[in-house]
Amino acid sequence: MIELGVNIDHVATLRQARRGLFPDLVAAAKVCELAGAHQITVHLRVDRRHIQDSDIFALKQVLLLRMNLEMAAEEEIIAIAEELRPYTVCLVPESRHEITTEGGLDVAHQISKLTEVTARLHSKGILVSTFIDPEPVQIEASAAIGADAVEFHTGAYAAASGEAALRELARVREGAALASSISLDFHAGHGLSIRNLRPVARIPLLREVNIGHDIVARALFIGLEPAVKEILTILKEESRD
Repeated sequence: MIELGVNIDHVATLRQARRGLFPDLVAAAKVCELAGAHQITVHLRVDRRHIQDSDIFALKQVLLLRMNLEMAAEEEIIAIAEELRPYTVCLVPESRHEITTEGGLDVAHQISKLTEVTARLHSKGILVSTFIDPEPVQIEASAAIGADAVEFHTGAYAAASGEAALRELARVREGAALASSISLDFHAGHGLSIRNLRPVARIPLLREVNIGHDIVARALFIGLEPAVKEILTILKEESRD
């Protein structure tokens, strides 16, 4: 079955709106766990706009699921990841002025730096993925730095419609084939929802999706557990395993 990582950043966004304690991030993660999610994804940003250092260490103590830590390749955050030792680190681009991650990481122009970062994380037993656009040069660069997986930024697909969406889907499909051919696992994330997930889930070789905003937004109306379960239902129906 295609596995689901639930990104709970926006639970923290709601909490940080009041700089309070509620909604409780650990409680949200445990609901996702009980609903059947396969991992919890969190993005510890340099600007700490949502997830805080205390959150990730609290989650690590109580989670039975894997933790996938999204992070920029900045020394401060790398050191925290080395201490935390999540199951996976996903290297992402980051800008203080962005509302959300606006594109994939440019691995190709940071080969030396990211090779070193990947080696440091591997030395702590942490798997490494790169959050990239489905472009051959970035896929090949991800293999070159020693990454274990690539997560394709599906935002362009999610924002498109009609023929444009089909073209973006074809890019993802072609990228998945290339990634598999050079021994990289293929994941997908960004902008995926109950409305657009099925075509992506039908792409052969897809191992994992990470979905946050849609699940948290749906949870406002139907509850967090049902929101997770309806995504899992789609993944189960479309999985080939």
